[in-house]
Amino acid sequence: MKYLWKNIPKYIRYVIVQALSLFLLMVLFRLIFFFFFFQTTVAGNAPVVKAWGLGLRFDMRLALILVIPLLLFAVIWRNAFFTKPFIRLFTFIYLFIVYFLLIWHYIFDLGHFAYLGIRMDPSVFRFFLDGERADNARMLWQTYPILRTVAAVGLFLFLMYRLYSRTYRRMAKEKAVLLTPGRYIGWLAGTVIVFAAGIYANVAYFPLRWSQAMFTRDNGITSLALNPVLYFVSNLSVQKDTYDLDKTKKYYPVMAKYLGVENPDAEKLNFVRQITGADPGKKMNVILVMLESTGASVTSMYGNPMQATPNMKRLADSGILFRNFFVPAISTARTVYGVTTGLPDITSAKTASRHPQMVDQRVIMDQFKGYEKFYLLGGNTNWANIRAVFTNNVEGVKIYEEGYYKAPKADVWGVSDYDLITEADEIFRDAHQRKQPFIAFLQLADNHPPYTTSSGAGDFRKVTEKDLDMVKFKKAGFVSVDQFNALRYEDYNVGHLVDLARKSGYLENTVFIMFGDHNCTLNPYHFMPVPEYELASGGVHTTCFIYSPGFIKPAEISYPVSLVDVYPTMAKLVGMPVKNYTLGQDMLDSTNAADRYAFSIYTKNLQAYMSVIGERYQYEINEKTQSAALYDLKGDPLKDVKAQQPDTAKKLDNLTRAFYESTRYLMFNNKK
Repeated sequence: MKYLWKNIPKYIRYVIVQALSLFLLMVLFRLIFFFFFFQTTVAGNAPVVKAWGLGLRFDMRLALILVIPLLLFAVIWRNAFFTKPFIRLFTFIYLFIVYFLLIWHYIFDLGHFAYLGIRMDPSVFRFFLDGERADNARMLWQTYPILRTVAAVGLFLFLMYRLYSRTYRRMAKEKAVLLTPGRYIGWLAGTVIVFAAGIYANVAYFPLRWSQAMFTRDNGITSLALNPVLYFVSNLSVQKDTYDLDKTKKYYPVMAKYLGVENPDAEKLNFVRQITGADPGKKMNVILVMLESTGASVTSMYGNPMQATPNMKRLADSGILFRNFFVPAISTARTVYGVTTGLPDITSAKTASRHPQMVDQRVIMDQFKGYEKFYLLGGNTNWANIRAVFTNNVEGVKIYEEGYYKAPKADVWGVSDYDLITEADEIFRDAHQRKQPFIAFLQLADNHPPYTTSSGAGDFRKVTEKDLDMVKFKKAGFVSVDQFNALRYEDYNVGHLVDLARKSGYLENTVFIMFGDHNCTLNPYHFMPVPEYELASGGVHTTCFIYSPGFIKPAEISYPVSLVDVYPTMAKLVGMPVKNYTLGQDMLDSTNAADRYAFSIYTKNLQAYMSVIGERYQYEINEKTQSAALYDLKGDPLKDVKAQQPDTAKKLDNLTRAFYESTRYLMFNNKK
């Protein structure tokens, strides 16, 4: 074997050594991912072994691709590869750049996976947009050991530089072997064949493709099978967000019938419905509370074993709990846009709030005549261009953000939730004392990395592993005790908000609606009525309840409702006559409960799906392949029954596409 190795021309050997070094680096990161980040619900070892096999082949492909420039220099210059100063300089600089970019990509990919539960794709560029880079940088600084990471990367790059430069110099000292033209052609052909086979990486008609990694419906297995760099590159070609007028018109009758449009017009594409007013006896205040990263599955109302949200449960038990409330997509910015505009944010790369053509909308909040309007955020509203969603669409809205509050900033997201609520109460109390009805959007943020918690009024205490039943904790799905404490802190502040409203005198005259913007990243859990973790609907299934003592009676609603339904519901509930131009409906209207569905987009197995989720059926369409599946949530919920129920599948296919095309159209054509 040693003789065979030495018999290979040294310039080819050097390229092989560098390819092997890069491959081993990728394997190292694959091991880190496997032991510290990998989660799966698939039983048995066979899928894991297969994922490893595919992953190693992807790693081999990337390693070989990265050393192609060195191979070209080697086979062209041959032994002069080690004698030409410019080749040595190019080799050292090129390898340094490759290792630098590769290491940082893997580090960011692991951080992205820990944060969102999926591999990094080009949508990550949204975190580098103007006005947001600083906030995101501070979040990273406060959440992760940046200095130690930079130092470790610097040390590693120095060691790798010493290794590949030492290898270069050692091989340069070896005696050059002069090859006959025939032997040189033989080595050249053999090397090209080996490289081509390694890059092809498949014993089949087609080369290895990323779709082969998606041989299960499990996100963990697929993530293990992919190479994060190749996956990122494969997603760089993102089509520009737009709409298709012909498709909108095609599916308009379906959407108009579903929404109950009063004067349907397939040419003018009219979606307007009138919400009639009623006199409830007095003008009720409205406070919308967005609960950061608060999915249904983590709260006490939906059976989580850890029962972390007793205050929310107390309020939900006294109000109206929505058992099946879904947001259209997993993103805080998408939720703020969606609830305010009544349109699902289905943009492919950025978010709609960052798209100038999509910000201008006719919204219901603007139509609350006689009401003062507030938007309160602990941080800066330049985040995700959220400021424009309100200031561009809601006349007279008063925005309260960092710089206004007396309390100091707690972290990158601004003042703590406790301080935000305390100072918000002063604003609400002032309006109440002036007998001025108000509608407010209060956005909480601390249930989010870096999971900053304060002592509140001095009585909030974080728990540790010693305080917990870790067997029950694991079943509950939480990924860390810090995450669990942040949820407890959010619940504590919900109680704080209601206590202040009671003391300040406006509790009885206020309707609270509290809803999660999306679920948090969780380990597998199986206590919900349907296997939503496996179906991927768990990410968009969030908590939602309405609380108003003395004004509404306790109830539970099991038919599905959507984030875009929030404002139409509040307008109807408080008797405010408005025009609804978009896709929201009254959540309390049970007239067509059996045919009620929530439209959502989620990522499953690293692929995007658009879906409608009902009380019995969940129908999904793969956005890339257009393949579809129908799941009977009251039968075998993981079995595709599309073939057995073609009529239901066809009906829901039309509804899903109607939601999708209508949304794309209205995002550009609902201007004031």
